[in-house]
Amino acid sequence: MYTSINEFIQEWNQEAASTQRLMDALTDNSLQQMVSPDDRSLGRIAWHVVTSTPGMLNEFGIKVDMVENENTVPTSAKEIAEAFRKVSADTIDSIQKQWTDESLKEMKNVFGMEMPKAVTLSLFLKHLIHHRGQMTVLMRQAGIQVPGVYGPAREEWVHMGMQAPVI
Repeated sequence: MYTSINEFIQEWNQEAASTQRLMDALTDNSLQQMVSPDDRSLGRIAWHVVTSTPGMLNEFGIKVDMVENENTVPTSAKEIAEAFRKVSADTIDSIQKQWTDESLKEMKNVFGMEMPKAVTLSLFLKHLIHHRGQMTVLMRQAGIQVPGVYGPAREEWVHMGMQAPVI
């Protein structure tokens, strides 16, 4: 649980930067990649990350502009990546302006559950990380080189003069 807005912003900046690298690696063709016909495509998941960011913030009581045409998944990977760049910056700006370190202790009813505002920020990041993991699997299936997130990706080891570990 966060004890300061700055603590959250530092972690958001790291996680959003990792997510942005994934968004920037998407291609228009990759957006159609699916695990099965019953599941979201890579494009739908990426767009969900974009649109749910302001959606969740508003649910938490942080006023931020919603994404225009949020129900229509763009066919352009660049458009999705640029939209995430904007909502990421809006996230930082809105939280810094609307909440304080003291307000993190306040209780908030979110999705029918009472929790401290600090916990809502933790859920917010976990949601981002969850969908980012889904994206990496679909990106591999689509033949995209996945950027490293919490360490080097398999293809990045060679640039470090090392062989990727075999598991």
